[in-house]
Amino acid sequence: MKNINPTKTKFWNKLQKHYLKMKNVHLKNLFKNDLNRFKKFSLNYKNLILFDYSKNIINEKTIYYLINLAKECFLKESIKSMFNGDFINVTENQPVLHTLLRNFTKKKFFINGENISSDISKVFKKMKKFSNSIINKKWKGYTGKFITDVVNVGIGGSDLGPLMVTESLKPYKNHLKIHFISNIDGTQVSEVLKRINFETTIFLISSKTFTTQETMTNARTIRNYFLNEKNILKSDMSKHFFALSTNKNEAMKFGISKENFFPLWNWVGGRYSLWSAIGLSIMLSIGYKNFFLLLKGANSMDQHFLNTPFEKNIPVLMGLISIWYNNFFCSETEAILVYDQYMHKFATYQQQANMESNGKNIDRNKKMVSWQTGPIIWGESGTNGQHSFYQLIHQGTKFIPSDFIIPLKTHNNINDHHIKLLSHFFAQTRSLAFGKSLNELKNDYYESNNEKISCQKNNSLFYQVCLGNKPTNSFLIHKITPYTLGLLISLYEHKIFTQGVIFNIFSFDQWGVELGKNAAKKILSTIKKNSTCTVYDSSTNGLINFFKKIK
Repeated sequence: MKNINPTKTKFWNKLQKHYLKMKNVHLKNLFKNDLNRFKKFSLNYKNLILFDYSKNIINEKTIYYLINLAKECFLKESIKSMFNGDFINVTENQPVLHTLLRNFTKKKFFINGENISSDISKVFKKMKKFSNSIINKKWKGYTGKFITDVVNVGIGGSDLGPLMVTESLKPYKNHLKIHFISNIDGTQVSEVLKRINFETTIFLISSKTFTTQETMTNARTIRNYFLNEKNILKSDMSKHFFALSTNKNEAMKFGISKENFFPLWNWVGGRYSLWSAIGLSIMLSIGYKNFFLLLKGANSMDQHFLNTPFEKNIPVLMGLISIWYNNFFCSETEAILVYDQYMHKFATYQQQANMESNGKNIDRNKKMVSWQTGPIIWGESGTNGQHSFYQLIHQGTKFIPSDFIIPLKTHNNINDHHIKLLSHFFAQTRSLAFGKSLNELKNDYYESNNEKISCQKNNSLFYQVCLGNKPTNSFLIHKITPYTLGLLISLYEHKIFTQGVIFNIFSFDQWGVELGKNAAKKILSTIKKNSTCTVYDSSTNGLINFFKKIK
């Protein structure tokens, strides 16, 4: 990957000048002056996803400049580098190959002389065999009863990805109850343990290193409770405990049997690991065939990202439009608003995927950036947000570009619920774009009251003005299925990659996360000592000592 300061490029400079012309342009006028705007600025992906980006403060020149910025930053070459297995995760000396996990070609792929395609195939076969034995009630617990519950113990990418997917695909789930434990707060593990029976539960310890403090603390607590059950032998762990990790030695020390170890690889980042053995909870929830379709959907979008010209490339356009707002309109934040209750964890998942990847302030030249990198990602599902934070998006002082996502077909076609949901979806993107002027409000008021009165008699009209010009992307998904969900997740992954390339940062490490982890380990040892704490700053010392006093 090239090390290019984006602000020094020809087209960044052109975009700065272009912004001065576009910043006061209103979406009303963009649509008024171009009746073909929707056709120009929307893309239909195989009738499965319609991507409408026409309600953005852009014109053809904007897209031309952004695409040429991507070319100046060698985006195409960077995409090929990732898919070719080049060591683009430079700070950790690793390739980035989560896309290989969903590549079903028979082509062999080697890293350092090792055929990793063969390794991937072996792991998937093992996952398939195991998940089938659990789902078909052939695997028995220590008392001979079949399994009814699955508990995934992980955090970050080992939790959020599987949790989001299993929730999103609930219409495809089988009889197994899937639980997730991530927080080191003892409340979460306690509440899950109340709901399960050890005789009929398996535990997936999902940790890339098998040393993550939160995961291993929860895992040890569960193991201790398990071994304290009546008539339990340590050997009975082999019927209930499984490891998804790169660290086989630590898993064995914990008590995981060799047969119950599902390997991961260092070239798969945690937040991109749901496609690997970390997705075992997904496979157990929806079955191997549906998990396979999830991978196939993701692979389809991989090929689109790799082979489609930027002008028609959905993830590339998403990433470029985000950069346009983040760096020229100074938006700083993006909302992801999914009108599907099953996908209520999608925005949370994207928070990690985006903010952990592109929340960086050092560029690939080891210099502090002078431009904005990753935006703040947040969101909510369905119409719930309309009755809380949408007020701020419509009339507040913050500039918040938003992604709206909705399936055209629902899994629960009850009365007119989905038609009403769609009406809200279409109404919100239109209202955000065009707003409501004082004159329009007056006309509406006169029509509804069938009389003409002066504004002075209804001062509230002034407060109802919405300026509009709030940009949105709309995604109409045919239906949320394993395949289309795979498409959508992959689409956002590649949007993030596009941004990282142009930001000139390394998107696949997370040293800020490591800082907090390491600091917590040191402070833990301090808290356990009986002496007064004096080794840190006055605030940290004061907080620790107050805790010790109360304790």
